[in-house]
Amino acid sequence: MPKVEEVKKNYQEIITQLSNPEIVSDWEKFEELSKKKKELDKSMGKIKELEDIQKKIEESKTIIAAEEPELAQLAETELVQLEEKEKELSKELNDLLKEKEQSGKNYSAIIEIRAGAGGDEAGLFAANLYKMYSKYAENQGWQQKILESHPTEIGGFKEIILEIKGAAFNKIKQEAGVHRVQRIPETEKQGRVHTSTVSVAVLPKPKKTEIKIRSDELKIDYYRASGPGGQYVNKRETAVRITHLPTGIVVTSQTERNQLQNKENALSILSARIMEKKEKESIQRLGGKRKEQIGQAMRAEKIRTYNFPQDRITDHRIKKSWHGIEEIMSGKLDKIVSALQKELK
Repeated sequence: MPKVEEVKKNYQEIITQLSNPEIVSDWEKFEELSKKKKELDKSMGKIKELEDIQKKIEESKTIIAAEEPELAQLAETELVQLEEKEKELSKELNDLLKEKEQSGKNYSAIIEIRAGAGGDEAGLFAANLYKMYSKYAENQGWQQKILESHPTEIGGFKEIILEIKGAAFNKIKQEAGVHRVQRIPETEKQGRVHTSTVSVAVLPKPKKTEIKIRSDELKIDYYRASGPGGQYVNKRETAVRITHLPTGIVVTSQTERNQLQNKENALSILSARIMEKKEKESIQRLGGKRKEQIGQAMRAEKIRTYNFPQDRITDHRIKKSWHGIEEIMSGKLDKIVSALQKELK
């Protein structure tokens, strides 16, 4: 089993590094390696158990081949039990390795919500979607932080970017796309239903070791943060704009009151967008159906309609609808997330 050999190799490398006096004196590195060892201990325990069983199976087969009637009979009985145990342990180990692989690939998520067609109403719906994802994250026990926002004068958002810390990405990645709302705006005098759109992008937040951003690749500008309508709300230059020179990606952050925090927020957004760009480039190199499947689904596709007059949410990808729109908008997204995870691989 290639995965088993890989786990054993990684485990041995960690053990070797932990016995290195230089590593022991580097507390941060030592703590990181100890954590990795602890994560692998369970898999290694199961591997050892499986290898012991396989050794006993070989011993039983040797006894049977020796053709000593009494011993062979006992060995045959034992062999059946051992092979059953081997099958059971192999399944447990495979499940454990699969679970570890999935958790290793899961990331914190950065959700970018932008108002589309529909003017003020689109901005208000962007705020509704932000509250929905924020409440869902809270229900899941995930920490969250606003990295950037551009509010409108009536309580909506032109754009808001939210980081959700925890194993969030695999659960909410299917939220990426265009969300359409049909409802009567509060400002509508004649009771007409309006249609507006909001785009949502869900990006994995890379681990620190995955995306290396060199300081000499960045152009950093500082300016005064502005509020709704563009008026200045801060006399100090706390807002940050970062341009990544190799890719041309530009990010901003002005939600915090000091430069350092805004810079950290902007770098979080930047690392996620660089990772997204790299993934898109690798998709471009793929051919056939795989490329079609992944395609442009991340941002451009209309995925869902929220019809308030009919109290119905419809996801167009899986052709499924749910009622109880207010409850879902209050963060109770579990049934939609479960359905999407089941239908969309």
